[in-house]
Formats: sequence, structure tokens, C-alpha cells
Amino acid sequence: MQYGFAIDQRTCIGCHACTVACKTEHEVPVGQFRTWVKYVDKGAYPSTTREFGVMRCNHCTDAPCVTICPTKALFKRSDGIVDFDRDRCIGCKSCMQACPYDAIYIDEDTHTAAKCNFCAHRIDVGLEPACVVVCPTESIWVGDLHDPSSGISQFLNTHQTAVRTPEQGTGPNVHYVGADRAVLDPLAAPVDGTYIWANPDPQRLLTRADIAPDPLGRARTTLNTAHPAPWGWKVWTYLWTKSVAAGAVMIAAYLMLTGRDEGQLVSVLAPLVGAVFVAVTAVLLVWDLKRPERFYFLLTKPNPTSWLVWGGVALGVFASICGLWFLGGLFGASALLTVLAWLGIPASVMVAGYTAFLFGQAEGRDLWQSPGLFWHLQPQALMAGAGVLLLFPGWPARSAATPRDIAWTLAGASLAHLLVVLVELSRKHTTRNAEVAAHIVVRGRYAQTFWAGVGVTIVAGGLALAVALGAPTVLGLLAGLAAQVGLLAYESVFVRAAQEVPLS
Repeated sequence: MQYGFAIDQRTCIGCHACTVACKTEHEVPVGQFRTWVKYVDKGAYPSTTREFGVMRCNHCTDAPCVTICPTKALFKRSDGIVDFDRDRCIGCKSCMQACPYDAIYIDEDTHTAAKCNFCAHRIDVGLEPACVVVCPTESIWVGDLHDPSSGISQFLNTHQTAVRTPEQGTGPNVHYVGADRAVLDPLAAPVDGTYIWANPDPQRLLTRADIAPDPLGRARTTLNTAHPAPWGWKVWTYLWTKSVAAGAVMIAAYLMLTGRDEGQLVSVLAPLVGAVFVAVTAVLLVWDLKRPERFYFLLTKPNPTSWLVWGGVALGVFASICGLWFLGGLFGASALLTVLAWLGIPASVMVAGYTAFLFGQAEGRDLWQSPGLFWHLQPQALMAGAGVLLLFPGWPARSAATPRDIAWTLAGASLAHLLVVLVELSRKHTTRNAEVAAHIVVRGRYAQTFWAGVGVTIVAGGLALAVALGAPTVLGLLAGLAAQVGLLAYESVFVRAAQEVPLS
């Protein structure tokens, strides 16, 4: 069984009755919407047309929001309806990143995720959703899409239909009849300078310059809802802090296991850096939740399909290893340190790289879907970790070659990072979504920050190379600082640009 919608846009008059009924039925806060009507105008006066599109959750067959939700707050019912339980939601906003349709928002009253739930409470007592009841032109059809005898199945079988963003492979169950492509494709109609009854949200206004308009149809969006970016500075800073933690321990483990150094820089400082920065990472993650007091739901109500859960496990294991390593270094437990170094390598690799799998589940953000992201995060970690270790030239090391070893690591990791970045952003992207996001980074409104970060990273690598070849270690301080600045610049544009491509 699979409940679904069919929207007949040929008869829709854009009256917003469905929007009002939905807001009334579910007490949706002012300015937020579970169902809304998008307007697109085409042509030039006096030869203009207006197209409507009813936007909402698509109750996907393979719902990415259900997969990524770390506490099973979003779930799929046996009848195919994707529903939510606000009492389990921690407000991590990962579901908003996973949804390719901009259908999920954080309720301003409850600070938890919300969306169209097909009026499941009405369905359970044999009633139709509120939007269906009030539609004056009977443009909204509902029913079981798997039942060939149902009215909606017969309607869809006799009409040509379309769905939104089919290339995402989510199996959307909202089907449109007679909808214009410019309404369904969020990149086909950039926002106009103003809406007919409101001001566009700032994000859409800023991004419109990076979306090439249709020169023939001259389609432009003249009414839509605001969809601000869910993740901000805390997330891109967390990417950096966990890179520092993972990289420092990764380098220390290599130096110890190869016998290159077993001094306090490796046995005490590196695990201390790892522990401090992973603690900051945890603070940032909890701080970014809309319901931070529920963070422990990740342990008590975990969803094993979510990489947010497994990322938390990786961070916990890594923190334990760092703590034991630090204590073992203080008390000279060399045998324990060897065991922890072996364990520290895979733990560091996972702390550095699990974000690739989490971002891979964020199916609404195509720029993050690179299959090479896991491997890209490893040189980023080495770059960040080596840079921080070079900030402590006076810390006792058993080998005089240790600073040069770390400098070689920073130089190589910086080069690897830059090569991957340039290849990833200059290659031909498989979707327009990713193409627009890459344009925003390289040539759009984040280009200045991006290229400045590239320049600073080149400086960091060059200074590190000089230290590796015998230059004064004081240059390592500058190299270490430059590495952090360059990496933070890249992380900020990588996280922001992917979220600024409109999805509805």
C-alpha cells in the first residue's frame, strides 16, 4: 500500500485554500508551511502567463529523511505515509538536508522538525486530508497508488504525469498533471526581484545571480516560501575541529609505530590535542541542535541507518582512545601506547571520514555527493593536525627530525587537498544542482573567499616544505596557522554553497 497525491495543475487556480487549511489543521506557525503554492511567471508584458505549483512532502518510496534521521523521529508507516514524532526529534536538521524537495522545516514553536504528514490522523479515521476537502476545483487527488481500482490510480493511468526531481531516485509519490517544467524545476525559474505579495528571502535573492535564467521562456519565480540554510558556522567549524583531532592522532600513531619518535610530543601532546578538539567538536554538534537537551536520544533512541549516529560512536571511541593515550603517556605505559597507536589509526580515519557518509545521506545537496569525499577528508585531517602540532615547536620530542616529519606531512597533505579540490570543482558535474553549487564556489559569490583560501593553503604548503628541507622551525608556526585559515575558508564555502541551491 502506498498513499500518494495527484495534483491537477490544469485546474488549480492558486487560491491558497490548501495552504490555509493545512496551517489551520496543524496549527503551523506564521511564516512556515507544510503545503504552499508556488507562482512562476513567463514571458514579457503584455504576453505573460502564470503557472501554479502545489509544493509539499512527496512521501517518498525511498525516503532519505527517514534514513538519515538519527532518532527515528521520521518514519514510514505501513500505508506509505512518511510521518514524524516530535517527541523523538533532537532538531539536528539533517532531515532538511536529506529532503530534495524543501519539504521539512523546524517548527518555531516546538523547535522540532515538521512537514506534511498526509493528515495521518484524519486518514486513520477514514477522512481525507484537509487540503483535499477545501480545494474548490477538486485539483488534489489522494488514495492508494498501488490499488489499480482506486480513483487516483485510474486518474494517473489516463493522464501524462510528472514528478519533482526524479533524478534523485527517491520515488516521490506526489504526481503532477499539467504542471509546467519551470514550476517543478527549482533552477528553471530564478526568483524575481520581488514577489507579488512579499519580499523573497535574502538567500534566494543572493543566489539568483548564480542561476542562468531561461532566455526564451523568461520564467521567474514570483511567489514562494523562505527556505534558509539549515547548517551554519557551527557545522563548518566542526568539520575543522574534528580534522585537527583526527590528524594529530593519525600523525602521532605513525611516528610511534615506525619508531621515529616516542617523545612527549607524540605520547602526550598529540592525544591531548585530539581529546581537546574532539570535545570542542561534541560541544559544537550539541550546540547546533534545536533541542540540545535531547542529545542523549542518540544513545537511547538510535537509528542504525543514520550516519549521524555512527559518527557519534566514532567520536566516542576516538575520545576514549585519546584519554587513555594521554594518561599512558603521562605515566610511561609504553606497551599500552603501542596498542592505542594501532587502534588510533582506524579511529582517526573514521573520525575524519564519517562525514562523507553523512553528507552522502544529505541527498538534497548534490555538491556533497562526491564518491571521493571520504578520501578527500583524510588529507584535510593530516593538514589540520600537522598544522596544529607545528604550533608547539618547544614541546619535547625524542627525535630532532620530528618537526621536519610533521612539516613534510603538512606540505604533502596541503598539495593533496588542493589537487582534489580543483579536480572536484572543475570537473563536469552530473546534476545541475551540483553544477550551480560549484559555480557559486569557484566563480560566484563565494569565489573571493575560496580563492583566498587556496592562496593561503599554498603559502602553508610552501612554508612547510621549507621547514622540511631545513629552514628554521619558526616558519612552521606560520605554516601551521596558514593551514588552519586555508582549511576553514574551504570548509565554510563548501558547506554554504551546497545549501544555497534552491530545491523548490
